[in-house]
Amino acid sequence: MEAEKELESAWELNPTFDVAYNLGNTKYQLKKHREAAQHLSFALRNWPLVKTVAKLKPTAEQRFAESRAQVGAVAVTVGVAGAEVLVDGKAVGRAPLEGEVFVEPGEHQVEARQVGYAPASQTVTVAKGATAAVTLALAAAKSDGATEGGGSAGARGPVAGPPVVPVEPLPPPPKRNWVPVIALGAASAVGLGVGIGMMVASNAASDDVDVQGSAIIDAGGQCKQPPSAFVDRCSELNDAGSREETLGNGARVVFAASGVLAVAAVTYALWPRPKARVAAPVRVMPQVGAQSAGVTLLGVW
Repeated sequence: MEAEKELESAWELNPTFDVAYNLGNTKYQLKKHREAAQHLSFALRNWPLVKTVAKLKPTAEQRFAESRAQVGAVAVTVGVAGAEVLVDGKAVGRAPLEGEVFVEPGEHQVEARQVGYAPASQTVTVAKGATAAVTLALAAAKSDGATEGGGSAGARGPVAGPPVVPVEPLPPPPKRNWVPVIALGAASAVGLGVGIGMMVASNAASDDVDVQGSAIIDAGGQCKQPPSAFVDRCSELNDAGSREETLGNGARVVFAASGVLAVAAVTYALWPRPKARVAAPVRVMPQVGAQSAGVTLLGVW
């Protein structure tokens, strides 16, 4: 689904509550309940105190509850802050984790890793709708690189070899101009923000369409050939539908443009710079003949 891919790209660039809300709703509609629960949980934990989005929160809470009932969760506690946490071999963040990690019902392996510590893991079985608590204690790894007498294993004394031929130092590489990268990145971020705003507004318009349509049907009306009592309400419904479509199409266009700008910035930043030429040493060799003498210069220019 195109909207799902665009929102996933937006999440990678800018993991904020509004992106999580829209991505969670999309996953919910696709019946991907584990991912829906993960994103909607993040959105609810970070929901802002803004009136313009307050009416969307009940929908997020309802869809989170429905998705949460279909999956399990693990609550992971690790004794070392900053340790990487993995579930079934996939990294899910660093300790301490914010919130639960949602998983499909069944058996799962939870692991923690940190430099300087031996990894720890635990296998748990999680039921649908349940939460399994996992506590991992990391023990400091033992160092075995030293040998008796304080020396390190494999240490050797100086080894004689051919004399080192001096080489002229390399000239510094040309400096890269970062102004285009900054400008392209800023334009991409602005476009991403505009696209997210339009997507949020489109979802709000979609909710309005659902509410208005249900109200008309419950009142015994219809909008194909509306009776006079429903003309105004059907007109409002059509306006909301048009607004939803316009905002959704606009968001997709803006997301695409933002992605193009981001790719351009990354391409420029990673494009290889011309390498400085390595200066080879110049050697002077005497040449003596029966009737002549001189020198020969060997080098590369």
